[in-house]
Amino acid sequence: MSTRRTATAVLALGLLGGTSLAWSQTANWRVKEVFDAGASVYVRALTVEPARGALWVGTSAGVHEVDLVSGKLRNTFTRKEGLANEYVFAIGLDRKGNKWFGTNAGGVSRYKDGQWKTFFPMHGLADYWIYSFGEQRSGDFWIGTWAGVNKVDGKTGKFTTYVKELVNEWVYGIAVDAQDRVWFGTEGGVSMYDGKAWKSWTHKDGLGAPNSDNLPFSSNTGLGTRSRHDLSVSADGPATYNPNYTFSILSAKDGSIWAGTWGGGAAHWDGKAWTNLTAKDGLAGNIVYSVAQDRDGALWFGTNNGLSRYDGKGWKNFGMKEGLLERNVYAIAVAPDGDVWVGTRKGVARITR
Repeated sequence: MSTRRTATAVLALGLLGGTSLAWSQTANWRVKEVFDAGASVYVRALTVEPARGALWVGTSAGVHEVDLVSGKLRNTFTRKEGLANEYVFAIGLDRKGNKWFGTNAGGVSRYKDGQWKTFFPMHGLADYWIYSFGEQRSGDFWIGTWAGVNKVDGKTGKFTTYVKELVNEWVYGIAVDAQDRVWFGTEGGVSMYDGKAWKSWTHKDGLGAPNSDNLPFSSNTGLGTRSRHDLSVSADGPATYNPNYTFSILSAKDGSIWAGTWGGGAAHWDGKAWTNLTAKDGLAGNIVYSVAQDRDGALWFGTNNGLSRYDGKGWKNFGMKEGLLERNVYAIAVAPDGDVWVGTRKGVARITR
């Protein structure tokens, strides 16, 4: 593929026109190409489906299916096609091949082979606001909402809701570890369910770094409040501090857990204690929206000030001067070929080595 990309395979809602992007290089990794989705469009979710060779892109204006090899657009889904709401905040894949789309105020839409089914609270869903998915070995499927989590029984499809068991009812991230335990990143800390018992951690337990920059504490992160049960597309993360607020969570290959906090950097649970990485260590920004791990085991963090790659020894950071369309990185997905796709406002960047 050429080192310069024109707009023949953009994500649909906006075109790059005749503009092209030269390779930007940071050590061995560089921005290979960008796909523009429109100046006012936010890319909040990215999920790779290896079986289809597809990248699913959830935006504030619908869902796109993109060919991972060519970068060409395969499909676009909006309400017209069957999506419950265009603002998609989470995309999940289950072992049956279903695609689950979590929307902002529109519930969950499930899609497979051209067939749609939408779930609302009347069907057992905990809330209309959906922000994360996860699946266990049994096929039990978890849905994170602003009113607790749902477990959808893999055999019967029955919905069970958990609220009081969590440290906080607003669930933004879900991860299933190698022991089949389910981890939840919430607005009030991290909770874990091992199939029998629940356990939780907060800043008092070491989650999130200290407020060394003396930022103002804010319970309103700009991503919604209980009095304004909505999410603004213009919220880019003000310089405030709330280390309990965990927006992303990842189960790493070594069995440890990584959690992205609001102002407290990236928190790491090694099974015994929490440690934290911040901008002072090399992280691009202390608000961490997304976390992923590549084939080499290196961690990627999407922050309010760019993208970071950390291999345990050194950091490689990407910002707009390296080719990103915008500095807030909301979503990360690693393709089977090792390429890393990142979502920001305006579109998606493809990073390669």
